[in-house]
Amino acid sequence: MTARCARALIAFALILGLASGCAGTALAPSLDTGARSDSMPADRGSALPVYLKGIGGKGYPSLAPLLRPITPAVVNISVDSETRLEEHPFLRDPAFRRFLERFDLPLPESVQRQRTQSAGSGVIIDAKRGYVLTNAHVIRDATEITVTLKDRRSFQATLIGSDASADTAVLRIPPVRAPALRFGDSSALEVGDFVVAIGNPFGIGQTVTSGIVSAVGRGGIAGDTLGGLIQTDASINPGNSGGPLVNLAGEVVGINTALIGPSGGNVGIGFSVPSNRVQRAMRRIIGQR
Repeated sequence: MTARCARALIAFALILGLASGCAGTALAPSLDTGARSDSMPADRGSALPVYLKGIGGKGYPSLAPLLRPITPAVVNISVDSETRLEEHPFLRDPAFRRFLERFDLPLPESVQRQRTQSAGSGVIIDAKRGYVLTNAHVIRDATEITVTLKDRRSFQATLIGSDASADTAVLRIPPVRAPALRFGDSSALEVGDFVVAIGNPFGIGQTVTSGIVSAVGRGGIAGDTLGGLIQTDASINPGNSGGPLVNLAGEVVGINTALIGPSGGNVGIGFSVPSNRVQRAMRRIIGQR
């Protein structure tokens, strides 16, 4: 083989190597660091969605793009209620009643009522018809219900109906403009799934907390009247009841309902009614079958 032929073979081999290297590079995934602000990658199976803020190669993870179109549908609920106080046992004692009558003393009123105010949360499920979803226990014994939107507009609400077995109630306010939220399949939830809780803790205003699904199918909660609940370590406090539990696809997978805490505050153990059960109760209440 002449020197000229040898050089030609070496050059051909180098060209083949470069071509195969380029092909390998073309198949490798790439990261677009200059992606548009608030972008989210396409579905990659079970991969965690990554929401990005910032442009020009300085993007950073944030849930703000996920929450921005959701939070306007979450409302604060203020409830004026009237509860009946227990009759004092003395009033059931014939001897005591005779004593009062003997000295011509008036009998105390046998029925006494106490007025209270409380706060909770809810989520708009049909803006055109003004339907708002919340917990049944939030509006129990209510004499007046006020729904306040994120933009601070307030409306007097009427109760359409409630289902105590699912701790679900539907209210009606005038038609409003609000995003249409999707319900997710709560039966697909697994321990470790990321979730976000939105509500009105302690009446301070709309608040967002995040965590994971800590357990599913949890029972023996809320006086043992509810079972099959979602447990989460996303902070749920008094006032969060009735607000949504949202997955990272932006779907409502539960309605927050209860917590366990030694002083009535959050210690990382909160519970939500699964969205599948809530939807069934909601359809029964508003007659959608």
